Amino acid sequence: MAVQLPARAEAKPRSVVSINLCTDELVLRLADPGQVKSVTWLARDSLGSAVRALAGAVPVNRGLAEEIVPLSPDLVVAGVHTTRTTVGFLKRIGIPVIELGVPGTLDEVRAQIRMVATVLGNAAAGEAMIAALDTALSESGAVIAGSRPTALVLRPNGFTAGRGSLVDTLLDRAGLANLAADLQTDGLGQLPLERIVAARPDVLIINADADAPESMAQALLDHPALASLKETATVVEVPTRLWTCAGPQLAEAMALLKSAAAKARSRPNPQTEAAR
Repeated sequence: MAVQLPARAEAKPRSVVSINLCTDELVLRLADPGQVKSVTWLARDSLGSAVRALAGAVPVNRGLAEEIVPLSPDLVVAGVHTTRTTVGFLKRIGIPVIELGVPGTLDEVRAQIRMVATVLGNAAAGEAMIAALDTALSESGAVIAGSRPTALVLRPNGFTAGRGSLVDTLLDRAGLANLAADLQTDGLGQLPLERIVAARPDVLIINADADAPESMAQALLDHPALASLKETATVVEVPTRLWTCAGPQLAEAMALLKSAAAKARSRPNPQTEAAR
């Protein structure tokens, strides 16, 4: 998990701006009231954001330098893969910027929460969030010993999550074997429809949202070729907002995955039934 700390920053910054959805979620949950001066417009998105309610009263930005500089922030929180031009400019004019990578494990999630809370001057809030996450994860139930049903995450446009991703970590912890890893997919990768159907996963995880606008990318999730697969597999929908970013909402995703794994174990194996 890449993290780049600012060259200088106040012990407790009074004016914080976030320019990435996942950093929005952390600063809104960990900062004091009034400490956050702006977050991205994505924080108010009903589908992708887990902090929509918290973002309602905070001014929004689109990650542009001309929006950020007039706010005179003493700390900007960004992602390492987004708004690169803005980040570079802010650094050149001396505005402290902290950059967060994409965590791949739950330990990295905890470390990221702890680090952001510390930089904000609210270490106790970070420890409280970590404790809440760990409690919720434990309450989602223990993984049942025995076979590990195979699973495949399907996102719009045929994207899936393979080795080294947080999704892969959650699947493993839920007692599922991620087929994308066997298909040589690392991180976020794309699979042709034919390979998805041929993989025949025990659990098909649709990473989508019922209210998402129609698009060609979204249409793949309803492709007729997937109909037979949905008949034989345990299908579970995991809303995007539950496992896009680090935070306590990951426990909700975990609960859905564990429930799907349990259902898959109880389902008859179609290949076994056909052989009888």
